[in-house]
Amino acid sequence: MNTKEHTPLLLLTAPQITSPVTTQVIMRNVLIALAPSVVAAILLFGVPAAALLLAAVVSCVGFEYLWCRIRKTPNTAWDLSAAVTGVLLAFNVPSTLPLYMVVIGSFVAIIINKELFGGIGRNIANPAISARIFLAVAFPVAMTTYAAPAMAPFADVVSSATPLASSAAPTSLVNLMLGTHAGVLGETSALAILAGGIYLLATRTITWHIPAAYVGTVCAMSLLTGRDPIAQVLSGGLLLGAFFMATDYTTTPTTNRGKLVFALGCGLITCLIRFWGNLNEGVAYSILFMNLLVPHIDALTPNTPVGGERRRQPADGEGR
Repeated sequence: MNTKEHTPLLLLTAPQITSPVTTQVIMRNVLIALAPSVVAAILLFGVPAAALLLAAVVSCVGFEYLWCRIRKTPNTAWDLSAAVTGVLLAFNVPSTLPLYMVVIGSFVAIIINKELFGGIGRNIANPAISARIFLAVAFPVAMTTYAAPAMAPFADVVSSATPLASSAAPTSLVNLMLGTHAGVLGETSALAILAGGIYLLATRTITWHIPAAYVGTVCAMSLLTGRDPIAQVLSGGLLLGAFFMATDYTTTPTTNRGKLVFALGCGLITCLIRFWGNLNEGVAYSILFMNLLVPHIDALTPNTPVGGERRRQPADGEGR
């Protein structure tokens, strides 16, 4: 009889691979990537933009902190996810929006859309997008009244026409890149958003699949319908959505194939709304709709297990 002691075999559930990349690290990278757009928004819209950003971030973090205290759950207010939601929420509203409205939006984003579903990692839709759509329905006039940027090449103090509106005056590509046109805080300066998007790709915080497929789909649809693809990409919230909101870890597919399908759907719905719908912009609605389809996309686009074989399609005459 062998009396030698053996090391016991430990059976643990996945994952077994650890990584220094935590939620806080990821969210910190996103905040760094958003910094150019924050600076651009404050330069373009001044103190009102700074006040909105501050109100949105403080209220989002505050609501998450209070929820965790009330529910006596681990405090997730300092993992920076609520701060990211606050910045993105502020980027989805015009600089003229009253501060109390953005606080209401923060409540919808954090409490209703995130915490009531179980907290970070369990929400089924992007919190900032859900809050934007809620505010657009609840306060339609306030959400469609846009202040002209201080450096805008026109004299109107307030304009309700973004570059995508049929009543808007033609806007040059330079103005679209710099952001000297009417719009919400985060969709004006395409140059600032692109700088942040490149940072996210360089740090591997996101992959290329969703931004490339989303923007590529809009470009292709624009060409097919006789529209300027560059103007369509630089206008509205397409770049902000493609780099910062459609790439949300929780509400997007897990596989690369799934991400391509997800982004293709976002692009098609965005174009349907922009080109033939009653709304000027369709990015938020397209991402929200595709968020709801993520479980089905994941089920239809699984990765092949390591060492596994792809399922063989039955030949003609074989049973199915």
